[in-house]
Amino acid sequence: MSIRVKLLLSYIAMLIIPIILSLLAALLIAHAYFGDLKYGSKLSLRNNPIENLLIEEVKIFEEIKQNTASDPDKLMSTSYLEGIDKKLNLVNAGLVVRRGDTIIYVSRMFNQSEIIDQLSKFENRRQVTRREDNRHEGIEPIIIGNSLYSISQFDFYFSDNTPGSLFPIMDIGPIGIYAFRFIVALGLAIVLILIVTNGVLTFLVSRSIIKPIESLKRAAGQIKEGNLDCSVNCYSNDEIGQLCLAFEEMRLKLKESVERQLQDEDNRKELISSISHDLKTPITSIKGYTEGILDGVADSPEKIRKYIQTIHVKAIDIDKLIDELFLYSKLDLQKEPFNFERIDINEYLEHSTEDLQFDLDKEGLKLDLKMATKQPVLVIADREKLKRVVTNIVANSVNFMDKEPGKIGVTMQEGKEFVTIKIEDNGPGIPKEALPLIFSRFYRVESSRSISAGGNGLGLAIARRIIEEHGGSIWAESQEGMGTRIFFTLKKAVG
Repeated sequence: MSIRVKLLLSYIAMLIIPIILSLLAALLIAHAYFGDLKYGSKLSLRNNPIENLLIEEVKIFEEIKQNTASDPDKLMSTSYLEGIDKKLNLVNAGLVVRRGDTIIYVSRMFNQSEIIDQLSKFENRRQVTRREDNRHEGIEPIIIGNSLYSISQFDFYFSDNTPGSLFPIMDIGPIGIYAFRFIVALGLAIVLILIVTNGVLTFLVSRSIIKPIESLKRAAGQIKEGNLDCSVNCYSNDEIGQLCLAFEEMRLKLKESVERQLQDEDNRKELISSISHDLKTPITSIKGYTEGILDGVADSPEKIRKYIQTIHVKAIDIDKLIDELFLYSKLDLQKEPFNFERIDINEYLEHSTEDLQFDLDKEGLKLDLKMATKQPVLVIADREKLKRVVTNIVANSVNFMDKEPGKIGVTMQEGKEFVTIKIEDNGPGIPKEALPLIFSRFYRVESSRSISAGGNGLGLAIARRIIEEHGGSIWAESQEGMGTRIFFTLKKAVG
């Protein structure tokens, strides 16, 4: 899930969840302040501080009912009603008495015009909105002015059979107080809901973002200190996860680059050491023979000529080594131009082996060429560079040949996309542990022996670079005492 989707869902949740929770909170608070939700409009007074006042009111009301039942004309006495009214005022209640359609008494705490509109008609029944067992359930709250009142009604007849009604009225409390308390409680609940909801959602969303960013920060600090082994683990599929993957790839590339740079530095040092070693031997010989001439050791024209010829040979060796180094350097830097063309590999190998045979005859070696087919087989190759490959491999076999008669064989095998050329000899072979290294520059299986044989350790390294530029591969197989086989492949020409 992307960060954009996560943020969108969190924004939606921050809107919907608080709304739902706020509605639930409003219902619960309304239930706590205004009654049982089951009955909606009715006021439940259980566990309410007003309940104590209602109990007192009921006691006074029962007393009035008993007096009314025995002597209803008492309700026409103003002094009696004022005495009852004082008792009711102590519990925040009052009294209204109606004779026929005329209000004969109204408590001072009420406005007569407002009260009259709320009084029910005479129905010749004893109707109270509280049960006589004093369990105050089902009281109908009535709004008069800015306050809530509970009104009870008791109908009776005066002694002259005039209908009368007694109305005990209790002031439950100002609406503003209940509204204020309700609004404050609801406001606090909404604020708490917003804080908790936003906090939880922010924590969940930010954790999925901040945690991988902190991991990236730690890894960047480690890389800054030079530690390239610190990996970045991130398992999310969002943009941060993609960033972590990109950072990890960058770290691996950087580590590979640093390792390659260190390896190149080691190779450079090894190259300088190898060049110095290979140049020291012929230069030492040149210096020795030159000093021999200058010091008069060569005291005859024949010796002088021999010394000069030796100096010339060593100078040629140095020149060849410099040419090999220069070629290898350009191949390594990919600055050596290649002239690729379609050539018939059968015809090419025939001409190449004929040229090599002339030099091999002087060494007493026999060169044998075998073709898998006599039909033309076209490959993409650079003639000059490919000749250098064959020459270097054959020269390597000649330099290390220790058998008589020495034999070198060249075989071409045709594949579907590549042709494989094998050059084998019956020489001393190569130790198994040395096979992976023979294509490295300046590597010699036996250093002293290769120097005496004229090898400089660059021939096979150059051959490998050339074949790689052709898009092929090169490898060797060998057994000590059984000879060596070197294979390389070339791409066939398409069409």
